Amino acid sequence: MTSRVEAAIQAAHAEGRGAFIGYLPLGYPDLRTSIEAAVVLAESGADVIELGPPYSDPVMDGPLIQEATLAALEAGFRLRDLFPAVREITSRTDVPIVVMTYWNPVYQYGVDRYADDLLAAGGAGLITPDITPDAAADWIAASERTGLDRIFLAAPTSSEERLKLVVENSTGFVYTVSTMGITGERADLDAAARTLIGRLRAHDVSQACVGIGISTPEQVGTTLEYADGAIVGSALVRALRDGGLDGLGTTARALAAATVR
Repeated sequence: MTSRVEAAIQAAHAEGRGAFIGYLPLGYPDLRTSIEAAVVLAESGADVIELGPPYSDPVMDGPLIQEATLAALEAGFRLRDLFPAVREITSRTDVPIVVMTYWNPVYQYGVDRYADDLLAAGGAGLITPDITPDAAADWIAASERTGLDRIFLAAPTSSEERLKLVVENSTGFVYTVSTMGITGERADLDAAARTLIGRLRAHDVSQACVGIGISTPEQVGTTLEYADGAIVGSALVRALRDGGLDGLGTTARALAAATVR
């Protein structure tokens, strides 16, 4: 059965586009605005939305997203706010919502309870950057039971054995990391991502989307020459910070316009 995330990416392809996947931190600049921001992102052309609940030790995030998530925590965001927020967003848009989360909050909440509450709220799945399939038996079982997508990461440093494991255990798409760091020269990132997508294709990946380092319409267009989707985060957070909901919408529409192949 095709998942909601997979179907959204396939629908973009049927329109002659690559998919535009947009990330926003939940709770920034405050919970209410972050809910409205997700709706604006959906209305401005995102095919899939990643929501990032703030975490106290965001080691994999760049400085802009770290700044936003720490501000959200200081504004009072708690994990219990996640599910009502997802429920409101999904009541206002059909764009699939996946939660980009570090593993510790899921584990502390209870894997099955988290999956059930996310499903009940209308969420489509989880991106789990800091857990690998071989350590995720509980989550794999919960996602199979609930039909939620489980999106694992593939990196340039991954072995062929690891890539095979990621492809076999991911649903929706494989999150293809262009670099293990949080910054880098775009030309180098692009070469690494192209190579990694090629390696994933050799393992029969169904859908691979590239994240880390994509921030302009031109970069989206280049990425979609070889990937199924382009993931943008920091540029959207910056647009929201500097231009509010209107600025976010303008930036998102420009990024979405660059997805036509």
